[in-house]
Amino acid sequence: MTEDHPPPPAHVAPYVRALGPDLAVRFFLAFGGADLAIGANPQRRSRLVRTVGFEPARRLADTPGLPKRVPLAKPWCARTMAFRGLPTAEIARRLHASDVAVRRWLSDGGVDPRRDDRQRSLF
Repeated sequence: MTEDHPPPPAHVAPYVRALGPDLAVRFFLAFGGADLAIGANPQRRSRLVRTVGFEPARRLADTPGLPKRVPLAKPWCARTMAFRGLPTAEIARRLHASDVAVRRWLSDGGVDPRRDDRQRSLF
């Protein structure tokens, strides 16, 4: 894990590089799972610009090789939200997923919100 967010998987990394982790989460929540045409010159009144801002939309437009369909990226979004301190139930609500799924995503990614890294293991 880096200091400011969990590492993104390869299919999510270009978006995170262009937008930053917090804005990428907002982007995935707004556009994930659907086709999105990102023009070379984003229009200021577009939904993309209204969601992430003009400069981030331009950086996204300049990112080569993005697929037409935006990934959902729910597991990475869940890990990022947990890293920011959101409780599992709130993450589940925001991602429209069950708390069981969120706990599984967090344990798969090495993030366990119930574990305190300051506590030494007894075993």
